[in-house]
Amino acid sequence: MHYAYIGLGNLGANCAACLQRAGFELTVFDLNREAAEPLVAAGAHWADSAADAAARADHVITCLPSPAVTRRVLDQILPAMKPGATWIEMSTLGRDDVLAFAKVAEAGGVRMLELPVTGGVHLAARGEITMLPGGDRDLVELHWKAFEAMGNRIFHMGPLGSSSIIKVITNMLAFIHLKACSEALMLAKRGGLDLGQAWHAIQASSGNSFVHETEGALILNGSYDIAFDIDLALKDLGFALAFGKEFGVPLDLASMTNQTYVAARAAYGGKAQSPMIAKLLEDLLGTDLRAPGFPARLE
Repeated sequence: MHYAYIGLGNLGANCAACLQRAGFELTVFDLNREAAEPLVAAGAHWADSAADAAARADHVITCLPSPAVTRRVLDQILPAMKPGATWIEMSTLGRDDVLAFAKVAEAGGVRMLELPVTGGVHLAARGEITMLPGGDRDLVELHWKAFEAMGNRIFHMGPLGSSSIIKVITNMLAFIHLKACSEALMLAKRGGLDLGQAWHAIQASSGNSFVHETEGALILNGSYDIAFDIDLALKDLGFALAFGKEFGVPLDLASMTNQTYVAARAAYGGKAQSPMIAKLLEDLLGTDLRAPGFPARLE
């Protein structure tokens, strides 16, 4: 099966590489040609445009930064896609965006799957990210081998729109956990504890979380480099708060965390790394959260 992969950012480039290693024929496109060079060097085909990529492949995967970009790319690829092709959208989108895009695709004779993922770029690089397909079961089954190439845990969440809800929920939890992790580490430091030892104790405790194990380690290194920026975090928290309003669910912790990210954007800019909400505490208290032996990036 021949896939076109459009959007080779931190996540997309790693997922595309997993497809390539699994033996799928791959055509790639990104506005930044340099992002595609490792894939092309390994045998992927380069396309000169999104439409060119779509015309060459059996199916198209996109991984893009915003609904506005997704709509622009959809308008480019839809007229070029082959009859019977599937459009697989891996971006984090709102449910209304997913359903609206699916209607546009359907009018152009193309069926859509949503495929948000969760777990972090380091797991995407290893082909171990969690995949959350949403859409018709026959399409999920058709592309299952590709999903297995990119991730090691796959959950078909239901019809289109379902996956956008669970992805926003998982990201909301991660941001809340990151705020809690930052406060916990600062308590440990100001309480005079060895931060490295405190990190390990928390990891072995009932208070442990995936975020503590990953982003907590990057905070202690001082790189904060999770390859996910503050603007993206605010986008996803906005989706979560909108769902809370729609479904009648008060989201106290998500609302507080959103305000923390607003403050972090004001302090460091929207392209700063999302774990830098911990730096807000560091700057406020004049106390760093460094400890030796922790990685600058996750592998």
